[in-house]
Amino acid sequence: MNYDDVVIGAGHNGLTAAAYLARAGRRVLVLEAGDHVGGAAVSAQAFPGVDARLSRYSYLVSLLPRQVITDLDLDVRLIRRRYSSFTPVPAQPTTGLLVDHGDGDATAAGFAALTGGPREHAAWQDFYGRVQHLAQQVFPTVLEPLRTEADVAGLVGDDRLWEALVRRPLGEVLEAEFGDDTVRGIVATDALIGTFASMGAADLRQNVCFLYHLIGGGTGDWDVPVGGMGAVTDGLARAAVQAGAEIRTGTRVLAVDPDGLVTWEGGSARAGTIHAACAPTVLNTLLTAAGADPVATEQAPEGAQLKVNMLLSRLPRLRDETVDPAAAFAGTFHVNEGYTQLQDAYAAADAGRVPQLPPCEIYCHSLSDRSILGPELAATDAQTLTLFGLHLPARLFRGTTAEHDAVKDLALARTLDSLNSVLAEPIQDVLLRDPDGALCLEARTPVELEADLGLPGGNIFHRSLQWPWAEREAEVGTWGVETPHEKVRIAGAGARRGGGVSGIPGHNAAMSVLTG
Repeated sequence: MNYDDVVIGAGHNGLTAAAYLARAGRRVLVLEAGDHVGGAAVSAQAFPGVDARLSRYSYLVSLLPRQVITDLDLDVRLIRRRYSSFTPVPAQPTTGLLVDHGDGDATAAGFAALTGGPREHAAWQDFYGRVQHLAQQVFPTVLEPLRTEADVAGLVGDDRLWEALVRRPLGEVLEAEFGDDTVRGIVATDALIGTFASMGAADLRQNVCFLYHLIGGGTGDWDVPVGGMGAVTDGLARAAVQAGAEIRTGTRVLAVDPDGLVTWEGGSARAGTIHAACAPTVLNTLLTAAGADPVATEQAPEGAQLKVNMLLSRLPRLRDETVDPAAAFAGTFHVNEGYTQLQDAYAAADAGRVPQLPPCEIYCHSLSDRSILGPELAATDAQTLTLFGLHLPARLFRGTTAEHDAVKDLALARTLDSLNSVLAEPIQDVLLRDPDGALCLEARTPVELEADLGLPGGNIFHRSLQWPWAEREAEVGTWGVETPHEKVRIAGAGARRGGGVSGIPGHNAAMSVLTG
């Protein structure tokens, strides 16, 4: 059969590409190996017999442009979080810093109580004010052909900030801008989500990660999708199908011929353009199976997180009794993420050891959106918790099944100990149980994410993130999705300007065809 476009992978980027292409009147086929659409952006009943649908893998939305939502008429509702973060002081968890967008005076007072004066809060406001200006200038460019770095820097118009964020290791910047270890750590965590790096790394991968976490929507806000992440991808799938795209699940692609032939077990199709919304390493396997040259990418991408989903009977009490747990957990709850702790944990993991007190952060979807709970649960004090553990790279978990499971058990135990160190009661005491009596707790290592979702090394970005502008002359004016094969595009997170739940690579893959 012949199609204008074949899309490999029905994650959010593949669906975005399919919707744009089909709305342009093209004949589009989407092939998905799993039995459902959504990829890593799904809502799922994680615990048997418990009526709660968790955003199992990805959980917040920042990088999805309003333009994509409008262009595709998506029925997606996002809730802005009032509270940015709560951070218990690592050495004294009876004290914490609550950053409240709704009460600037209370936030300023919290900074003063923590750091002994107004200086740190003033530095915080100045730094993030300048970063927000950068975000407002950079974010609109992600849906355009690639500009040169000089062009983007000119849009920002802040040479000192550009030098700090794009030229020098982020650690140097934070050490110069902030004096308090806890405050430095709060800022640093945005550079380390899914990225295994020292804050002083010369390759600046931490800087790139930081930039992506701060530019979303031109504000850097991370919003709660009503109905969970599955509501986002279900909306994208509806948009694609209503426009005429054909989606086939349970169809694992076996080979991709750059001339346009896509083969799967029991069938094949020929396409004018092939859009690989899978990881570049997966695309390379498919190209090699057809006897074609692979595309250039990292040899061994690696994720660095332990993902833990929990369902609680109620929120746990805090050691800091002055803060309402409903406020603390409504934003990002930082656990043992002081600047020194982050660096120490990286050093331990880099040396092949599970950190003694792993840094992690937590988010509670159900405080903002009770619709993910069934009616009976929603009428109680039950809450969901998503924990994202940092500096737990895939290399720690490689080995036999028994070796993997032993390290996983150790990493989970230490992560829960880390969380419990800032709580007034063990988290285990408020975990719900399923009808069989098992705790409602699910943990996934990078190795398991690789097996579950096809994420190479468990890397949630498919590869290390790249600067959102052209780094080579040949890239200027392209969409950042092209490959050496004229008919093959990278339409997933591994594209330039990929990573996160954004739809940006899907949009850009489609535009590379529609505007070409």
